[in-house]
Amino acid sequence: MLLLVFAFILSTDVEALLRMTGNIFVVVGGTTTLPCKLITTESITQISWRKEPQTDHFLTILSATGPQFINVPDKQFEFIGNFKDKNGSLRLSNIALTDEATYTCIFTLFPSGNAQTEIHLNLLVPPVTSLKDNSPTLGDEEISLVTCMAAGSKPPAKVQWLTGTLGEKVRTTTNVTQHANGTTTTVSTLFGVPTREINHHLVKCVVTGAAMSKEERLPFTIQIYFSPIEVTIIKTAKDSFECGTEANPNADFTWNRPEQTMPQSTVRVEGATLQFLSMTSDLNGLYQCEASNLYGKKHNYMYVHVTSGTCPACWTLFVLLLFMIAFGVAALWYSYKTGKFLRGQERRGHTWREVEGPSNF
Repeated sequence: MLLLVFAFILSTDVEALLRMTGNIFVVVGGTTTLPCKLITTESITQISWRKEPQTDHFLTILSATGPQFINVPDKQFEFIGNFKDKNGSLRLSNIALTDEATYTCIFTLFPSGNAQTEIHLNLLVPPVTSLKDNSPTLGDEEISLVTCMAAGSKPPAKVQWLTGTLGEKVRTTTNVTQHANGTTTTVSTLFGVPTREINHHLVKCVVTGAAMSKEERLPFTIQIYFSPIEVTIIKTAKDSFECGTEANPNADFTWNRPEQTMPQSTVRVEGATLQFLSMTSDLNGLYQCEASNLYGKKHNYMYVHVTSGTCPACWTLFVLLLFMIAFGVAALWYSYKTGKFLRGQERRGHTWREVEGPSNF
C-alpha cells in the first residue's frame, strides 16, 4: 500500500516539473526553440519527440547513440539539449507552414514510466501587399478606382483606407478568401464616381496584422484617365507657338500642315513647341496641332501669314523716290507763289495764239 502511494506522488511530481504546455508563435522562414527539460532524481532511458497527428516518433535520443532522426530532414531539426542534464530541447530552422503542429516531448523514466509535455507551434505569415490601379476613365457612374491586397497572410490581415477630404465621395468593400494551406487573402476596393474633382487625390491603404512587426501604409494617387479636353495654341515668343491641353495621361503633341509639307529648313518642332527659324512667305498657310493619348485625341488650328521680307536696296530707292516727290512738290509750290508758273502759262498761250491768228499789238 505504501509503495502505491509513493509511486503516485512521484508521477505527480514528474508531471508538475514537465508542465510546459504552451504556444509558440514564429514567423514562417524563421527559427525557434522547442524547449523540453525535466527535473527529477529518476534515471531516464530515452528522450523522444512526436509530431501530431503522427503517432510515431520522429526523433529518439539515447545515451549511447545520441539523437537519431526518423523520416524528417535532420538539417531542419537540431538537438540542442543534453541527455545527462535531462534536456531534450530542439531547434527548428527555416520553418515552413507544414511545420505547424503540436509537438510532444516524451521522457522515458525508470521506474515510473513516461512523462511528457506538449508544445503548440503556431506559424505567422506576413502578407504580401500590393496596389492595383483599376484605370478608371472619366464618367458619371460609380466604379472601382483602386484595389489594395494583402495576400497569403496568417492570421488574416486587416486592410483599411485613409481617404482624407474625399469623405463620402468614396466607399470601400472588403473580401477575405481562405486558402487550403491556412493562409488568407484580404482584398479591399475603393469605389467612387470618376470625376476630375477626385483626380490626383492622395489616399493610403493601411495593412495591419499579427504577423507584421508594424503596420504598412501604401500611398496611392487616384488617377482618372481621360482624352484631351481642349487644345489651345498660344504665342510664347516672337517666332514661337506652344500647344497645350488637359489630359491624363499627359498628351503627346504633333504639329503638321494639312495637305502641305512642313518646311524643314525654316521650322523647328520640339514636342508642343513650333518655332519659325526665319520669317519668309513660304511659311504662309494653315498649321494643325494634335494632342493625343491612349484615350483619344483632339486638335486645333492656326493660320500664319508672313509679309515679304525687308530689303535694304528697296528701302533706299523708296526713300529717294519720296525725296524726289517732295522736291517736285516744293518746286511747284515755289513757282506758283512767285508767279513764274502763271507767266510761263501766258507765254505758252501767247505763242499758241500767235500761231492761230494776228497779233493784237
